[in-house]
Parts: sequence; structure tokens; C-alpha cells
Amino acid sequence: MATSFESFQPVKQVLKNRSPTHERCHMRKEYDFTAARKNPYAAQLKKQITIRLDEESINYFKVISQDAGIPYQSLINLYLRDCATSHRKLNLNWS
Repeated sequence: MATSFESFQPVKQVLKNRSPTHERCHMRKEYDFTAARKNPYAAQLKKQITIRLDEESINYFKVISQDAGIPYQSLINLYLRDCATSHRKLNLNWS
């Protein structure tokens, strides 16, 4: 399949078509953040960690994630969150 570049505007045309308000917007040299407040959603952000999982477990979540249409890392996070909120305990009997 050939790609047509006819629909792309040349850079000069794009610059020419910019709105007049764009010309009035500019960056200040300095900004005052003394009255700034912390992000109220910062506690809800995800934290990146390194975790070792066996390949069989990863493949299990990858297959389910394809059916669900979400990334497998998000699926693992949802599953772990569900376990935490429902206080699910593992049976750790090694007999």
C-alpha cells in the first residue's frame, strides 16, 4: 500500500495558519510557585517497582489481558488491588 503525502501541509503553510492568539501567548521568564499546592491525586499515582514473576504467571495474565483488551501489567495491578481490598489471604501450608 503506497502512502500519499498530499494531505500533509508544508511547514510554512502550518505556520501561516496559526491563530493570532498563539502569537500573544509566550513564556514568562519566571513563575511564582509560592502559592502552589501539592497535587491532590499524587497519592493515587502508581509507583514503578521491579518484581520477579515466573514465566507461567506472566503468560497467564498476558492471555487474559488480550481477551480483556487491557495491558497485562494493568491486569496484574487490578488483580492485586482486588486481593488487597478483599483482604484475601494465601494458604501458605508447605506440607
